[in-house]
Amino acid sequence: MTDFTHPMFGWQIDSDGIVVLTMNDPDNSANTANDRFNNEFPAVLDHLEATRDSISGVVLTSSKKTFFAGADLTSFITAGPADVPDVEAMLNHLKVNLRRLETLGRPVVAAINGAALGGGYEIALACHHRVIVNSPNAVVGLPESGLGVLAGAGGTVRTVRMFGIEKALNDILLPGTKFTPEAAAEAGLVDEVVDSADDLISAAKRWIATHTESVQPWDTTGYRIPGGYPADEHMAPVLTKLPALLRKRTHGAPAPAAEAILAAVVEGAAVDFDNAQAIESRYCAGLVGSQISSNIIKATFFDPRVIRRGQRRLANEPPFQAGKVLVVGSCPVAGGIALACARAGIDVAVASSNVADAETTIANVMRALTISAASSADAVVTTPKLTAWSIDDSPADVDVVIESLFADHPERQLVLTRILDRLDPDTLVLSNSSALPISALAASDSSPERFAGLHFFAPVDKLKLVEVIVGEKTSDKTVAKILDFARQLDRMSIVVGDSPGFFTTRILHAFLDEAMLLLTEGVPASSIERAATQAGYPTGPLALLDDLGFPVMARISAEITGVQSRDDVAATGSTVGSILRRMVSEFDRSGRASAGGFYNYEEGRRRDLWRGQDEVSAIDCRIDFADLKERMLFREALEAIHCYEDGVVRTVPEANVGSILGVGFPSWTGGALQFANQYDDGLDGFIRRCEALARAYGPRFEPTTSLRDRAAAQGVYE
Repeated sequence: MTDFTHPMFGWQIDSDGIVVLTMNDPDNSANTANDRFNNEFPAVLDHLEATRDSISGVVLTSSKKTFFAGADLTSFITAGPADVPDVEAMLNHLKVNLRRLETLGRPVVAAINGAALGGGYEIALACHHRVIVNSPNAVVGLPESGLGVLAGAGGTVRTVRMFGIEKALNDILLPGTKFTPEAAAEAGLVDEVVDSADDLISAAKRWIATHTESVQPWDTTGYRIPGGYPADEHMAPVLTKLPALLRKRTHGAPAPAAEAILAAVVEGAAVDFDNAQAIESRYCAGLVGSQISSNIIKATFFDPRVIRRGQRRLANEPPFQAGKVLVVGSCPVAGGIALACARAGIDVAVASSNVADAETTIANVMRALTISAASSADAVVTTPKLTAWSIDDSPADVDVVIESLFADHPERQLVLTRILDRLDPDTLVLSNSSALPISALAASDSSPERFAGLHFFAPVDKLKLVEVIVGEKTSDKTVAKILDFARQLDRMSIVVGDSPGFFTTRILHAFLDEAMLLLTEGVPASSIERAATQAGYPTGPLALLDDLGFPVMARISAEITGVQSRDDVAATGSTVGSILRRMVSEFDRSGRASAGGFYNYEEGRRRDLWRGQDEVSAIDCRIDFADLKERMLFREALEAIHCYEDGVVRTVPEANVGSILGVGFPSWTGGALQFANQYDDGLDGFIRRCEALARAYGPRFEPTTSLRDRAAAQGVYE
């Protein structure tokens, strides 16, 4: 029966006195901790407490596709230092109400029908029992560290009291792990997994029927945190090593969220529950009011939404769905593309000049599909058809052709001409070139309007960004079809203009080039690598060059610098190409694949730095460490500004997302253009630092006229 109604919470009580509370925000597609929730949740609790004597238990669930989406990030991204007290008060208010729920005196069960991440899982933690449906979309966890904040609604406090300091930190809070239902059950984050959403409520009610008096473990007399308290003698070695492990995880890069999580966990474990909650709120509010948190939230949440909204489908054009794809090439990236298509349920043909190479690629794809078949999240709905072909015999009845050859312009065109004339005029023809101009490649196609670039990033199975390159004659219809195809492959897309290196390769080249300049100036290789990782790059430039391979990067470098038309070519001429050519010709070192590059390798594993680095430069140079970091950051950011001014990258969100997801620009900055926005004193401060770097190290750091004009007008990149 129903005897209570509220806009966001449905209320149903059965004959056994079990109340089913169904969250359903009428104004939004997902339930979030917005003003409506913060106002209405206390009213529901008031009613629960008023009718407690007639209630035997509570089931909390959702009518949305997700259980609860967590915090309203719109308020977080605009928060500054002055807002910290208000954020802290808001968090404490929410915690008071969650505490009312878990101390109601009646068993409370979370019936999790979809994703419960962040605040959604924190609500579930305040329940006494958690039941989840076995669906790939029903993931749980506390991923706030990836947004530059921490779980501020009791997440650190309750997970520590459930699992202990080490497990809470290493398995849940610091990595921000998202758990599938089975993984969550194995880890102890949920208590029961049911096969169908229809079984959730009945399973929750069964548990309530056998647990008439429920309290949280930490509210029972004699409870102790698993593994011990910070004051316990045996915990001293554990606490001593935690900062070192954190530094190993972050490589010394700016990581205020990780540092705050560690502090909140250890300090919170040393006090009672209520004080631990207050400590958590204080740390979380400080992060929310910080610039780095705003940067990360903008780049990981809001910028992708802006990009997706801007990629609207053409009017009167049906959605494009590929049924069969021809991948031309057999290099590792081509194999990754073939696997991505197969995982999307698309039939895949692989063509190579050597059929045996194509067969090997297909075998690798089939092996990968078999390995992932056991995972419901990776399993395809239908098994795709996989075939290997020679170039000349490759099928023409395909929806998409993706060329991914390790070859120069003439060779790529030669291969494409052997395929193009056999295709239907509506077939999408895409090149995975990372630097060659698409318009030049399209010149051999009698239907150049269907030709575009689709640049995948290696390793393809891990990097989910694709760069869509629009050639001179690429039609809007083609671009729209490519964006549909990218969505079919579950990829994030940015659309860029056609020029040598496009956007991501150009800014990557600038980063690597500055690292090579540092090397030639006599900066020790270890210092360059350490400066990059402490700046926040996921990989040092020398290790990255080893992974990419010297022949590939030398060729890309020549393609970028040999055709550029900017006025400052002389200032930005490539040092990468000359160094890599020397490494190959003089020292017979060409990267990881050949077991020798800037590092030494043993059975494919990176060992120590090659001791011959000194032969690249005999100069003994000492540069301020802060300059080492900022030379790489500023060089890449300035190249991104050039790309934006040249119209190569069309929007600021695409520049920021592309720089982070495509080539590893430090995420704490919010992206290559946001780095300039958020520098000390904004664009004015960024310009002053550019001028100082230019005086010390060369004109490549000079601010552009457009940048100066934007700063003078009090503008930002937005």
